[in-house]
Amino acid sequence: MEVSGRIKMIDETKMFGNNGFRKREMVVTTDEQYPQHIMVEFTQDKCDLLNNYRVGEPVKVSINLRGREWVNPQGETKYFNSIQGWRIEKLQPEAPAGGGYQAQPPMPSAQDSFEPATNFREEDHDDLPF
Repeated sequence: MEVSGRIKMIDETKMFGNNGFRKREMVVTTDEQYPQHIMVEFTQDKCDLLNNYRVGEPVKVSINLRGREWVNPQGETKYFNSIQGWRIEKLQPEAPAGGGYQAQPPMPSAQDSFEPATNFREEDHDDLPF
């Protein structure tokens, strides 16, 4: 799966536990009618993938959805989801409005597309509802 948008935040790499587990989080804001702020975590050696990226850059992030089950001390089962990134690439920013305009050939009109009817009679029935 992939998520595309602009980088909103890149956190520092954090270390956890005695085994040296590393995690680094980033937020990508999608570019759609209702933008979403998607938090993606990179772990272990993947943390270093974020070193060459900056806030505001348009990116495409390859992700895996992860889910896990946990039973708390009271015996209640809880479920947790995470979004793990494993690749990131820069996207080319879109051209600003008005810049880089290329003229398109005109669309053909209905008059250009159809020959006029020569055998039309007003009394002929058609299947149009009006």
